[in-house]
Amino acid sequence: MCGLSGEIRFDDRRPDVAAVERMTDRLAARGPDGRGIWSQGAVALGHRRLKIIDLSERGAQPMTDTETRLTGVFNGCVYNYQELRAELRALGHRFFSTSDTEVILKAYQQWGTDCVDHFIGMFVFAIVENDTGRVVLARDRLGIKPLYLAHGPGHLRFASTLPALLAGGGVDTSLDPVALHQYLSWHATVAAPRTVLAGVRKLPPATVRVIEPDGTYRDRCYWQPSYTRRAEHAGMDAGDWRDAVLDALRTAVRRRMVADVPVGVLLSGGLDSSLIVALLAEEGQKDLATFSVGFESEGGEEGDEFAYSDLIARRYGTDHHQLMVPSDRVSTALDAAVAAMSEPMISHDVVAFHLLSEQVSKEVSVVQSGQGADEVFAGYRWYPEMAAVEREREPETYAEVYFDRPHADFARILQPDMLPDHDASSRFVHEHMAAPGAQTALDAALRLDTHVMLVDDPVKRVDNMTMDWGLEARVPFLDHQLVELAAACPPELKLAQGGKGVLKDAGRALLPREVVDRPKGYFPVPAIRHMAGPVLERVREALAAPAAKSRGVFRDEYVAELLAAPDVHRTKRGANALWHVALLEIWLQTHNIN
Repeated sequence: MCGLSGEIRFDDRRPDVAAVERMTDRLAARGPDGRGIWSQGAVALGHRRLKIIDLSERGAQPMTDTETRLTGVFNGCVYNYQELRAELRALGHRFFSTSDTEVILKAYQQWGTDCVDHFIGMFVFAIVENDTGRVVLARDRLGIKPLYLAHGPGHLRFASTLPALLAGGGVDTSLDPVALHQYLSWHATVAAPRTVLAGVRKLPPATVRVIEPDGTYRDRCYWQPSYTRRAEHAGMDAGDWRDAVLDALRTAVRRRMVADVPVGVLLSGGLDSSLIVALLAEEGQKDLATFSVGFESEGGEEGDEFAYSDLIARRYGTDHHQLMVPSDRVSTALDAAVAAMSEPMISHDVVAFHLLSEQVSKEVSVVQSGQGADEVFAGYRWYPEMAAVEREREPETYAEVYFDRPHADFARILQPDMLPDHDASSRFVHEHMAAPGAQTALDAALRLDTHVMLVDDPVKRVDNMTMDWGLEARVPFLDHQLVELAAACPPELKLAQGGKGVLKDAGRALLPREVVDRPKGYFPVPAIRHMAGPVLERVREALAAPAAKSRGVFRDEYVAELLAAPDVHRTKRGANALWHVALLEIWLQTHNIN
């Protein structure tokens, strides 16, 4: 896994290589093992490398294939690259490395933009056709790997992180009111292609963008599973679905062991990460490194789940590492975590993941993680309510159970020039749920959560926090074939047993009952959730800063109300409302956005 950047000119000028170098250098943490710059004609590419597959210099990027006349940069991992390499060799292609980067170039030569249909993995890549000047950008099906875009006069720039784009200069950093509405409605999620900055966009997941030398482009969405019951699954009972899910997850976990370096596991002690450990043990993995993090209790709230992670570590004999973080460390680590954010994220576990990643990166370069299971297998508390609603009521019900606040509240929160002229977040949900391919209201909600909310909250969070320490995180629950299977699974099997029923049934074949049947846990960081001491001081400082005053995003009286009772005001989903507001300002100030 790595970081990439680039510039494409459309005005007959040479690309600004210095800007690409600045963007590339800002990505150094994502790729501490190598740096490369390439420029030809109207295109310049930059790359920072984290050595995971083909540790030799033959795998360095940007990579040019003299036979295919292609140059590319790539971030991620194509897990089936060895099988594809053999297939492409049989078709007459010759290889000079053992890297998955070269497989991408040869696959593009063989299949064109349809190459993405052959890849199993997480990826973003940019390929330049040296003879035509055409550039192809592509992102993996579940958006695990990010790509940010910024148009300027006569050019397009792209990078793996938003801060890298800012380092290139010339970005419109005014706030996007529609994106701000989403941020305040959806627990800080902003759906692709938007970001909170008007001048920065994201390539949507499962998208191939072909950019012509004159700047025109066309997009193709190459994957969207059907959330309907299918003929090939007719006759399957609960036991058959349990076995099918377990087999698909077993394959997903096995795929994510492909590496030329050791692979560990982030072990929270919940069902999802525990299943990953159990399946790796079943595969015969020895001396597996596992890692857990916990925090001091605050406000009567426990800050760790070590009892469960220790249970799994003992059962499977892992090389377990336990990190306990004192509350004062949370406040000192906050700014570093915010600096690692490509977009503002309010979830309490951001700091936890950043601190954990710092420690894990000292031991391994790759880990598997359990993110995504709750969205894919219906593990959240609001899904039963969605399952009971009539189809015509599904967008309104989704807003009632999922949104942090209704549109009617925005007039007292935001300054008038920050208000969109419509309920932008509800409109998005209406349009998404009205699209064909979802059989029930729950199917529509799971599709929205898996392909939008998951991508731009937990998935982005894990990528940003791990990669800031040069740590590659792989997420087997987002294997696209497992997601396809789960999308077709009858909703009642997913909702059973308080959620994730079919996954719990699979877990019972491998895990202690205490782990499978435990109450659902969340990554607790009490010092942030309860606005304790130094964290609250950091919040007050950010909201009182001259930049916040001149920006004028929030109404003064609303901010004063929150500051007067910092641990009282909660959003509908239980988030600290002061943290939701303050984090945006902390992020903007951290990245010098005025």
